[in-house]
Amino acid sequence: MVPGGGFLDELGSNELVRLYQQRTKLRVWVRSRLWVQVFIAMVLGIGVGFALGPAAGWVQPRNAVVIGDWLALPGKVFLGLIAVVLVPLVFSSIVGGLAATPSGRVMRVIGVRLGLFVVATTGAAAVIGFVLARLFQPGAGLESPQAVSEPLPADAKPFDLTRLPDLLAGILPTNPAASLMQGDLLAIVVLAVLTGVAAAQVRREKVQPFLQLMDALLSISMTVVKWAMLLSPLAVFGLMAQLMIQVGVESLLGLVSYVGTVLLGLLLLFVMYLVILALAGGLGMRDFFHAAGQNLLLAFSTSSSSAVMPSTIQTAHKLHVPDEIANLVIPVGATMNMAGTALYQSVAILFLAQIADVHLSAGEMVLIIGTLVASSIGAPGTPGVSIAILASVAVGFGIPPGGLVIILGVDRLLDMSRTVVNVTGDITAAVLLRHSLEGRVD
Repeated sequence: MVPGGGFLDELGSNELVRLYQQRTKLRVWVRSRLWVQVFIAMVLGIGVGFALGPAAGWVQPRNAVVIGDWLALPGKVFLGLIAVVLVPLVFSSIVGGLAATPSGRVMRVIGVRLGLFVVATTGAAAVIGFVLARLFQPGAGLESPQAVSEPLPADAKPFDLTRLPDLLAGILPTNPAASLMQGDLLAIVVLAVLTGVAAAQVRREKVQPFLQLMDALLSISMTVVKWAMLLSPLAVFGLMAQLMIQVGVESLLGLVSYVGTVLLGLLLLFVMYLVILALAGGLGMRDFFHAAGQNLLLAFSTSSSSAVMPSTIQTAHKLHVPDEIANLVIPVGATMNMAGTALYQSVAILFLAQIADVHLSAGEMVLIIGTLVASSIGAPGTPGVSIAILASVAVGFGIPPGGLVIILGVDRLLDMSRTVVNVTGDITAAVLLRHSLEGRVD
């Protein structure tokens, strides 16, 4: 018998107990924080997607696509659940938020300040994109594909400024039922704003049953959203794995300059929002990421500001934004506040012009910036819509769109990144409006 063996055995058992307790605490910590689960799922999804993708070569491409489709099934269910309640959620939240404002003056203040914020930040984003594209010249030295002369989406038409009055008049939902059936988010937002403003002008006792119905509809929608959030780690894992299988590392390496320019611009815009939150909103970076980290990870994985709108509203509540402001600003922002999209499009337009050797004058650039700002505001917050807008603007200014086939391969990655910036902009707007109205809402 080894002397002191009992003491050594006791030390060993204590060490095992300590390790078990640490593992238990870590497991509880992870289970209690959904954003940690989402982050782990995203990392694992990238790894699995890389292993199944064309770069590794371990799986036949056809089989890899099938596996990717099955892995993405939870993500498709997640997005489907959000899509089911998106229309009633947007409509009821905007109507309830407008009807809850204490006065018409407050309503005007919110609308004017939100509009100024959207126009200012979207314009700044487009300028940042143009400056970076002019500085780094991501399209210099590349050849425009000749095989595809017109890779436009079926519904894309050249952008014509003379049609702007008709486009503005067309925003009004003349057929509300059709807008609801088609899921036209911009028309639904306009209809909800009109309904909410009208409800705020009618005597309270007359509209009280309608407002109670809207409140019940909002509660039901948020309950379905909570069910969907239970799938979010699996959804993120599957969507990221499928993305890496489809895109592959070689596509990213082939467009390092273009992708790097867009990501740098989005990073600068993201930092600008953080500075605005710190200086004007009184919100530090640590507090922001603690409240919004999970929401931003979901935005990155789904590449849809509309899909994460319920989570964005919850993030605004965590940041002490009043319900009447969060329920109004976030849905409107998810439809109209697209600064990240404007930045991406400004870089992409110059990229297309550079590979086609089209030289743009200073006046044309200013006009393109204005066009991108106007087209980004009101663009649906769904994946892939930026390509249709980009194609129409390019054709409208005489830039051959053949180069679109080059950037389509990496568009999903950039779409995911600019969605994070767009959602951050929505949160920033809500926080700023909260502070700007505190103490002066009468």
